[in-house]
Amino acid sequence: MPISFSLVHAAPDAVDTPLLVVILPADPAWPAVLGGIDQQVNGAITRTLARRDFRGGRDETMLFVGAEQGVQRILLVGRGAAPLTRTTARRAASVAARQASKLGLTEMHLFLAEAGAAHVEGLVIGAGAGSWSYPDLQTPPAAKDRRARLERVGVIASDQDETRAAFAAGVAIAEGQAIARRLGQMPGNYCTPDTFVEVGREIAARHSMGLTVLGRSDMAELGMGSFLCVAQGTTQEPRLVALEYNGGPAGQQPVVLIGKGLCFDTGGISIKPAPEMEWMKFDMSGAGGVMGAMEAIGQLKLPINVVGIIGSTTNMPSGEAVKPGDVVRASNGKTIEIINTDAEGRLVLADLLVFAKRYNPAIAIDAATLTGAIVIGLGHNAVGVFSTDKQAADEVLAAGELAGEPGWAMPMWDDYREQIKSDVADMKNTGGRAGGSITAALFLQEFVDGFPFVHLDVAGTAYSQADLGWIPKGPTGTPVGTFVEFVRARARA
Repeated sequence: MPISFSLVHAAPDAVDTPLLVVILPADPAWPAVLGGIDQQVNGAITRTLARRDFRGGRDETMLFVGAEQGVQRILLVGRGAAPLTRTTARRAASVAARQASKLGLTEMHLFLAEAGAAHVEGLVIGAGAGSWSYPDLQTPPAAKDRRARLERVGVIASDQDETRAAFAAGVAIAEGQAIARRLGQMPGNYCTPDTFVEVGREIAARHSMGLTVLGRSDMAELGMGSFLCVAQGTTQEPRLVALEYNGGPAGQQPVVLIGKGLCFDTGGISIKPAPEMEWMKFDMSGAGGVMGAMEAIGQLKLPINVVGIIGSTTNMPSGEAVKPGDVVRASNGKTIEIINTDAEGRLVLADLLVFAKRYNPAIAIDAATLTGAIVIGLGHNAVGVFSTDKQAADEVLAAGELAGEPGWAMPMWDDYREQIKSDVADMKNTGGRAGGSITAALFLQEFVDGFPFVHLDVAGTAYSQADLGWIPKGPTGTPVGTFVEFVRARARA
């Protein structure tokens, strides 16, 4: 059941709620506006703060039991000593939602005394992130052990136009991220290329978007030998799905968002090691991010044209699978020597980038869980941002920073291009381990013609193999936020 959000214009102590969450900074003082709530618990909160039993550290929590009616529980959540931003508000709200879920509460209300419009947006996004789960394939526990799920979140804030707009934007982004995370968490036998067709149709219908769906024969007619060689080893129909949102003037060049959608990646003939291969169901996170972003953009009704394109298949070994040493031809006519069949995402993206040209893009941005090399270089804390256009890269970096999905600009020097030269074709699909994320980006650049291009390597950030505290292990929702913030900024320009 999707979570529902409401914007509440009331004094915190007047709200009837199972849980009131109060977000506080480091070394907090109890806000005067909440004095009545402290009285309800006989001054326990102010005594706790005076004794420094709660210090407001990042992700710190403390629960107080209140009255039978009205405010029934009070949860203090620390946001730490860092400046208050949309990102810090988001994280605190996510921690709160996870605690509410552990308590088995169906409803909570959030209060942040210093909240401006941007912080309200962050609170909604965070509550959506922290309350999200994927119980679809689990047998429910016995009734006596079952806990209710968080279903409703109220954000207590002022009654102003900018606050209402920020709240609505937060809901749109939260719901977009929920789509991306759901697609990411689905096992590979549940999330197939046709799943992206189904989700694309739903988004198109909700927001009156144009929809294009291509299958194997359609792509063969367009000469997409690079994409199709990845799909040789599977009987599943590969899919290219394009969503067209026309919120801007007719003829306006669109922002084109492109996502890699490998529903499962075994590595093909260059098969991956067995340990942790199950995590390769997340190799469609770029495509999930495009779908989530298109949902959010549709809800926001932004005055700009946007196209979302995803390419989806599975990379499987079989008697028909592409093999090392084969040469394939992409839809722009360039030939590619296959060195490693596990470098397959760039082969899909190559034909998507050629396909994007038909839309006359103002800019194209792709997101892909493309290389393990980016994880070695940047860990799980930053998105690798690649572009030969500094202005475009700076725009994307600013969007990621605002979204709480920070990136780091990586070099794309011609010297690296030597590594992907081939003796028998125009290029190789991998240049080896050294600078692997850079040579992958340079490979993609070979299929860009006449428009600015930014490549996002989200292999280290789109999913987490560990519980991060503010969200559980699994899909993070990246890069939905970056895509949406980039498009919002372009719409305001």
